[in-house]
Amino acid sequence: MEDKIRLEISGLSYSQAQTGAYALVLSETDGKRSLPIIIGSFEAQAIAIELESMKPSRPLTHDVFKTFADEFKIDIKEVIIYNLQEGVFFARLICMDKNGLVSEVDARTSDAIALSVRFKCPVYTHESILKDAGVIIDEDSEIRPAHSNVEQDIADAMSDAETKTSSSDPIQSKTAAQLDEILHDALSKEDYEFASKIRDEIERRK
Repeated sequence: MEDKIRLEISGLSYSQAQTGAYALVLSETDGKRSLPIIIGSFEAQAIAIELESMKPSRPLTHDVFKTFADEFKIDIKEVIIYNLQEGVFFARLICMDKNGLVSEVDARTSDAIALSVRFKCPVYTHESILKDAGVIIDEDSEIRPAHSNVEQDIADAMSDAETKTSSSDPIQSKTAAQLDEILHDALSKEDYEFASKIRDEIERRK
């Protein structure tokens, strides 16, 4: 069996290449390669909310799954991104019940990552996948394919992953107190995408 390579979340940004999509970057823990994955806005919000310790007014689908699993003593031990076909990544949840029985459950990679941050479990992939789809992000943010077969649309999306807030953005004109108020209002309305932008601005000022 092919050795597993551990990955960590190193970036999550709006994709300028695909409307309504986000670029999730998973980087190998002991190496320089990264695996960029295009995901939907709902899954991106689900990941960002947990990473930034936001508390939605009502639980999201992934939160309900976590509560359900906790209630029945089911744990996700790890996530493995095991296949790549025509630009689509495939993942499995490696689960264990209260009796120690291990099961594997197929899942979309975006959902698997959203669950991994809630269960605080490691994420792995295989060398063959990093070889085919990995990129190397230099310190100057230049992105180079780790292999000539890397999907061009993913590389293009990642080239915009560090897009910064425009100076004309009205958010920047708000005081810290106003931002806190806006953040609270956005969370109460379950506008998590906007709340994430507000949280980014608050963190940027610290």
